[in-house]
Amino acid sequence: MSASSSPALVAPERMTGRAWGLLLVLSGAVFLEGVDVSMMGVALPSIRAELGLSTSALQWVVSAYVLGYGGFVLLGGRAADLLGRRRMFLVWLAVFVAFSGLGGLATEGWVLVLARFATGVAAGFLAPAGLSIITTTFAEGHARNRALLVYAGAGAGGFSLGMVVGGLLTAVDWRWVFFAPVLMAAALLVAALLVVPRDPAAPRPAGGFDIAGAASLTGAMVLLVVTVVRAPDVEVGVTAATLAAGLALLVAFVAAERRAAAPLVRLGILRSAPLLRANAGALLLIGSFIGFQFIVVLYLQELRGWSEIETGLALAVAGIDAVLAPTLTPWLVRRFGNARVLVAGLALAALSYALFLPVGLDWTFVAMLPALLVLGVAFALAYGPLTIAATDRVDAGEQGLASGLLTTSFQFGAALGLAVATAVIVAATEGAASPQAMLDGYRAGLVVPVVAAVLGVLLTAPGLRRAR
Repeated sequence: MSASSSPALVAPERMTGRAWGLLLVLSGAVFLEGVDVSMMGVALPSIRAELGLSTSALQWVVSAYVLGYGGFVLLGGRAADLLGRRRMFLVWLAVFVAFSGLGGLATEGWVLVLARFATGVAAGFLAPAGLSIITTTFAEGHARNRALLVYAGAGAGGFSLGMVVGGLLTAVDWRWVFFAPVLMAAALLVAALLVVPRDPAAPRPAGGFDIAGAASLTGAMVLLVVTVVRAPDVEVGVTAATLAAGLALLVAFVAAERRAAAPLVRLGILRSAPLLRANAGALLLIGSFIGFQFIVVLYLQELRGWSEIETGLALAVAGIDAVLAPTLTPWLVRRFGNARVLVAGLALAALSYALFLPVGLDWTFVAMLPALLVLGVAFALAYGPLTIAATDRVDAGEQGLASGLLTTSFQFGAALGLAVATAVIVAATEGAASPQAMLDGYRAGLVVPVVAAVLGVLLTAPGLRRAR
């Protein structure tokens, strides 16, 4: 498979060096996306200190990215199908480099949030292009499942290892959490030029771009997150108004999809119960994880006084998923089936958050260790199988759409989980002055990821009956 010829499917029994090179580049891109989100979590207290952001404003440094990502990823999937997967991957990787660098130069909070949103938009076009390159290059079955599990393992590893890298870089200067991805993305761009195959000379799907659909979906997501974040600080009427506006935009999105000649989402695809279960599980898995990370970082750095490096190294334990996801998870999926492994992963996530609920003012790292270890195993078991479940048995012509739906669920879940956790903390710590009162607020916030993970188990468990 070369950059100058149409890609041939990688057969189930054969993985050439060129195929591994392609998989490593695509996995590197999704690793970068995961790192970009989780590094920011560790850097937030330092960003707050220099730019003077409140807790509610601080969460927008993460939420702007994931909303830009989730809001445009469906349009990105359509663009990959229409304009070519290779072209979209390369162009938007370059845009990612530019705006990540701009974020590192920001001196005002609004500039930083704007740069994060633009970087998220770039990731929204980049991700479905990369994932659909895999699903259209590797033959369905063992070869594709193995490639998807490696790819998903890289993404999961990025989320967890990014906490360590973020701690180390923030100890030097928080701006390096922006500059480091620039260097990594530039290296990936050079490698991608060499190994990503040109798109086959095949007829493009009919139709154009559904701009109205993308705009209404992004607007709905932003308004729903704003509703949750601002709920503790504004009148009930304001909350009701923004909620109503968000829901109205969702209705407008559905109407736009019904009328569009080439909709972002063919609504018929949503009749697939396995696809809906996978996307619900994705939303709840990432939402619970991002909310948990936000709370733990504030607890360790602002309540306990731990340094960025100490925080990153403590959270590094969860990075065990980077080892388990590409090694243990494929064997478990073959042995027990994708659905069982997925549900087990979400159940372990709920257990890990519950283990952290009794957190005290004097907890040692040893006391935190069980929760962090279980979380690493949970992520390894759930992330890859969710990717398989969301793209399994989807027509090749709609792989970009399926990939986009999954990524939308991941990113909107991150924004919503963080928003709910932030709102609960702000409400619970209003007027709090003592360390114990702050700790009680963090404990209240920790209930959010527990509930989200339990819901994930309940919503994906019906897939066990289908598997049997």
